[in-house]
Amino acid sequence: MSEAATRPSAHAGALLASLDPLLRGWLPRQRWFAGKGRPVTDFQLVSATELLPPQAELGLLHLLVRVRQPLLAGPDATLDHELPADCYQLLVGVRAELPPRLAPALIGHVAEGPLAGRTVYEALGDPRLAALLLERLRIPGRLGTLRFARAEHAEIPPNLAPRALAAEQSNSSLVYGDSFILKLFRRVVPGVNPDLELPLALARQGCARVPAPSAWLTADGAGEPLVLGVLQPYVRGAADGWELALRALAKGEDFTAEARALGRATAEVHAALAAALPTVSLGRAQVELLAQGMTDRLEAAARAVPALRPYEPALRTAYQALADLGAGNGAAWTAQRVHGDLHLGQCLRAPSGDWQLIDFEGEPARPLAERRLPQPAARDVAGMLRSFDYAARSCRPWAPAWAEACRAAYCTGYAEVSGRDPRTEPVLLRAHETDKAVYEAVYEARHRPDWLPVPLAALDQLAADAAAPSRDPDTACRPDDFR
Repeated sequence: MSEAATRPSAHAGALLASLDPLLRGWLPRQRWFAGKGRPVTDFQLVSATELLPPQAELGLLHLLVRVRQPLLAGPDATLDHELPADCYQLLVGVRAELPPRLAPALIGHVAEGPLAGRTVYEALGDPRLAALLLERLRIPGRLGTLRFARAEHAEIPPNLAPRALAAEQSNSSLVYGDSFILKLFRRVVPGVNPDLELPLALARQGCARVPAPSAWLTADGAGEPLVLGVLQPYVRGAADGWELALRALAKGEDFTAEARALGRATAEVHAALAAALPTVSLGRAQVELLAQGMTDRLEAAARAVPALRPYEPALRTAYQALADLGAGNGAAWTAQRVHGDLHLGQCLRAPSGDWQLIDFEGEPARPLAERRLPQPAARDVAGMLRSFDYAARSCRPWAPAWAEACRAAYCTGYAEVSGRDPRTEPVLLRAHETDKAVYEAVYEARHRPDWLPVPLAALDQLAADAAAPSRDPDTACRPDDFR
């Protein structure tokens, strides 16, 4: 292969053809691959860029690959019933032989094409190649279709030792010398990713609750850029809120002081986002659309998760109450940019005790345009309230009093900064909490069936609060089912 650049089409076709049989087996096994359970029917190479030309002992290829999959698995899985192609970012190392320490990263041995006789592997586990990524980010510029940008006053020292994080799900992250963390988006879509857009906006506002981007990686797209990665300061010694909450529960310790501080931190971030980016007032039509979207998601969820169906009629009342309140001009709500997927795992407590919010990508399953829409701040509040319930139900026995105390403390802390307690808008908050629990039920049914009783128990309570008709005791899931 030639000098570092995006490959000409003829060479690109040969490269993809040689990698195709290897990627078909390797890609579906990756934690971040969204199309599990369906075979890969075709690949299309969007771009191939040599970050390190694989002419010597070591090479690094940056690939953007569109993956086509059928809508259904099994005998009906034909190209006539196909999902839209997803675009994935791959970083592929190239060696003549793979050392034993990198054996878990193996993709395969290339039999033909430009890399014939070489071994290809996932590059992020290779310290030499991971270090090269940081070096590229230190020096702004472009390489082929890739663009490396750096914040004006960011100082990024050279030679920081890299290590990969194992806890990522939909993305991949590298920590450099306990000073920076690079988040690489695996499934990418055209447009500005909120995980870059919002931290940049918050940095302009001087909001210290969110690590400011130091550098970022994008690629030229068809009309809009693709955001591929963001480098931010790493909060050394920080603990995420989920682990801290579980630790407190295991020890029988109070967590309300932390919950109150989290409420204050959330309100500070919301205030900074409202100052940095446009806000809108929700009129009757907008509230009706908001309620209808929630109703549509409930209907789709009930089709996908049969265990939801006994609750569907009662849960609809939360959304109808929201629409009725908007139609009656009984409330004046403002929508703004929000985190979009806020929970305890998205919060870090630094050794100083200060809380920071991270991962502003939103719910990855939702379209990017939807994730960038202004939303009521109650959406983030509801996500955190649900997270306290999740933590409480993960312990044995279930700790409902712990959850309720944390929920109340969080709302109190939020009100101390914002001047408005989320509990004073119960219709708005209940609708968002119901919507979040419905989303959780679908997620758990697909990915963690053992956890499905957690959101079902919450939905059972929400349905009961709406004075739902009695349900079949053999099918209803009660809060004590997850003890």
